[in-house]
Amino acid sequence: MAFGIKKSLFGRLQEKIDKVIFAKGEVDEEMLDELEEALITSDIGMDTTMKITQKLRDDIENMGLKDPNVVKNQIKTIIKNTIDKGDAHKLCRETPLIILMIGVNGGGKTTSIAKIAKKCKDEGKTVLLAAADTFRAAASEQLEIWGERVGVNVIRHQEGADPSAVIFDAVQSAKSKDIDVLICDTAGRLQTKKNLMTELEKMNKVISREWPEGHRETLLVLDAATGKNAISQAKEFGEITEITGIVLTKLDGTAKGGIVITISDEFEMPVKFIGVGEGMDDLKEFDPKEFAEAIFE
Repeated sequence: MAFGIKKSLFGRLQEKIDKVIFAKGEVDEEMLDELEEALITSDIGMDTTMKITQKLRDDIENMGLKDPNVVKNQIKTIIKNTIDKGDAHKLCRETPLIILMIGVNGGGKTTSIAKIAKKCKDEGKTVLLAAADTFRAAASEQLEIWGERVGVNVIRHQEGADPSAVIFDAVQSAKSKDIDVLICDTAGRLQTKKNLMTELEKMNKVISREWPEGHRETLLVLDAATGKNAISQAKEFGEITEITGIVLTKLDGTAKGGIVITISDEFEMPVKFIGVGEGMDDLKEFDPKEFAEAIFE
């Protein structure tokens, strides 16, 4: 299975599509209406579903598609094209690289930071972590524990400190030690959206001023298991700051994979990583073609 994803993740979506397409043995409007329902009930949003089925209608008419197997392959192609953002799916390979990690608490942000740090370290890069979530109790301690496990240092201040001060010190340390990748944890307090926006603006200003030659990524961590709530988070964080990519966690058989399709379509945000398990190597680089194939295996 592509990405190491459990088949149960896509089993229901695949079964629904197969049931609709092959039940009657013919391609007609009734089949397309039933297909819309199958997609909507698989965590694919209404607007995205309408786009997929309208494109399928056009292809059926323009290409004269009558064979259900051919129609199924065409759906796969449409889904693949919907989620494919080209090279934007890849994490920036240039160094020095500063990654701001954003997302609500409990979504897997801290563990994702550790997994990305390990991935970069395994590639031979030097990594430093910045514990700039200074408002959540024990957030810095948790990041330090993960840093020890991965074997990278963590810059931290006391609880309640100014997050931008942590970023400043982390940037200075990274520059002095010629660090390749600086990964910065941030607070995930969407309930105080204005404060969060101000904090992120200050952090970005510090980075731009102190390390202007640094390449930048801002990754939004979303919990796939939360379904439509993750879609709302993508929308709200997108209003606060510019996001370069999504890290979708807990996509390990407990969630429906349709959320990837909706996020890719509605927000034009490339998915860069998906979490398919608890292990340190279970954060996989996202490949649209493999993902589409996995749905229909």
